[in-house]
Amino acid sequence: MNSPSFSRRHIIAALGAASAFAAAPAWAQGHSIHQGHGGRHGRGGPRIPAGFGELRGEVIDLSVGSGHRIVEGRRGPGIAVNGSVPGPLIRLREGQNVRFNVTNNLGEDTSIHWHGLLVPFQMDGVPGVSFPGIRPRETFTYEFPIRQSGTYWYHSHSGLQEQSGHYGPLIIDPAGAEPVAYDRDYILLLSDFTVLDPHFIMSRLRTGEGYFNRQQTSWTDDYPLSGAERRMWAQMRMPATDIMDIGAPTYTFLANGRGPTEGLEYLFRAGERIRLRVINGSAQSFFNVRIPGLAMTIIAADGQNVRPVEVDEFQIGTAETYDVIVTPGSADAYAIVGESMDRSGMALAMLASRPGARAAVPPLRDPPLLTMGDMGMDHGAGGMNHGAMNHGAAADGAVADGAAAGALDHAAMGHGNPAASSHATAGAVAGAAAGSMSMDGMNMRDTSLLPPDVAIGPGVDMVSMAPVDKMGDPGLGLRDVPHRVLNYRMLAALEPNRDTREPSRLLELHLTGNMERYMWSFDGRMFSAVSDVPIRFAWNERVRVKLVNNTMMAHPIHLHGMFFELVNGATPAHQPRKNVVVVQPGASAQFDLTANEPGDWSFHCHLMYHMHAGMMQTVTVVGPGGAL
Repeated sequence: MNSPSFSRRHIIAALGAASAFAAAPAWAQGHSIHQGHGGRHGRGGPRIPAGFGELRGEVIDLSVGSGHRIVEGRRGPGIAVNGSVPGPLIRLREGQNVRFNVTNNLGEDTSIHWHGLLVPFQMDGVPGVSFPGIRPRETFTYEFPIRQSGTYWYHSHSGLQEQSGHYGPLIIDPAGAEPVAYDRDYILLLSDFTVLDPHFIMSRLRTGEGYFNRQQTSWTDDYPLSGAERRMWAQMRMPATDIMDIGAPTYTFLANGRGPTEGLEYLFRAGERIRLRVINGSAQSFFNVRIPGLAMTIIAADGQNVRPVEVDEFQIGTAETYDVIVTPGSADAYAIVGESMDRSGMALAMLASRPGARAAVPPLRDPPLLTMGDMGMDHGAGGMNHGAMNHGAAADGAVADGAAAGALDHAAMGHGNPAASSHATAGAVAGAAAGSMSMDGMNMRDTSLLPPDVAIGPGVDMVSMAPVDKMGDPGLGLRDVPHRVLNYRMLAALEPNRDTREPSRLLELHLTGNMERYMWSFDGRMFSAVSDVPIRFAWNERVRVKLVNNTMMAHPIHLHGMFFELVNGATPAHQPRKNVVVVQPGASAQFDLTANEPGDWSFHCHLMYHMHAGMMQTVTVVGPGGAL
């Protein structure tokens, strides 16, 4: 398709945009909810360096301040923790106690959420849910025991501060021996940088969700789409190139705070086993990670050990973490490539045998295109990209892996008619499969397919006709690559799960949205409208949660305070434990949850602008005896 040296992606790289501010609720902006303490950070103040130092101990002091960042010669606003972006590496040990004294030097409220850590809910760091936030010029003390080990991270949960650099890595060493041996231990924290104020970005997304998509279709493009396919997408008012809300050149993709030409390197000796802890700390980006010429062995996901599985590439959704082992050979260097899912740009680092050694950097691959399968339309339909369907998966509505259908309390499912949301009419799907790509018989806005308790309104503009389980889907753009790619079905917990009870009920939640208006929600209800009506779990209740994605975008859904086990085909004892699950477009995903962490917990899409546009809920776990 495109030449790597001259394409539409490079032509538009010089385009600029003016900055402006838009009105938004205080909770969404990170402003103080108290009078007299508002304010935004800007491009002034000290320059914030890239990279991070390391902090250990039982008492750790952190300060949050503003300044400016310069990445690849571009200057933008920044928020730093202890003066750097990313913030310092916090290294702890399982079994210790820790006290964090966090001082806010901003002109607005701030917070720190300890992503993936098991903490008392008052220490979780979500303003308006678990604590009031940290006001300007005040210090808040987080204090809790360390109950786990693994690779995690921390970030602001106030407004849009995460976009400006308020994040950092957090590693917890196990109390005992590591299950896998290695010689070197490195962190690769992927993120996205922009010169634009994040509130300007939000305002433009609300104006037009394709504002930052520089890979639009036109009569002059060279995308491999037929005329019939182009007419079909036009009829749906959906571009096949709408893979990410924001890509390059709006974003520069970073590795440990450094741009792709800024020389991040990790030293090695041939034959060493290197542990690379990959963290997606971006605001809005998925990355496809590979090291050309080297296999990667996945050993942990979201901080939890998994049975080793060898791959050549994996997609990491926003907020996920993967630990991999690589063994470099005799080459001088190897490129570590974090290509954005829309393939508009990449984060880059080098494994180097000596300082300054460099490997060839592969060119950006051609951008992927959405298919009818991503619209939830190709359930058994001929000619509709069957290769992406993973027909070996269990049927979408089935209860798999040991949970007998009769054991589920369908009266307590949360939806009165789950079958209606799981299967489109045969005639509609057949019409889509006729081969002519006709829209006859297809209605992507048929809200009658939704359960009755999904709120139908302007926030619901798309309904997947036949969502299926895609645990075996490697992610957009990776379905037809000629090498091994990770998918969720390949993951199995290394240590047996403690709770293997069959779920007592099924809770079905629909991921909903109106892309044109940039409204995102659960079950058609945005967070601002449901914040006082949480999802409730009884103490120690075993629940299966089914997420149905009615949108054309992948959503990384994160649950605070607890881990869940993916229903991926593994036995209940070895279903992989995670705290983030990527739900593919037009698909469903299921996980099992034991509600054993009392309190109020956030449950949201970790695409930051989706969360702040409404795709967030509160989960309440009632403690023993009804107490929180």
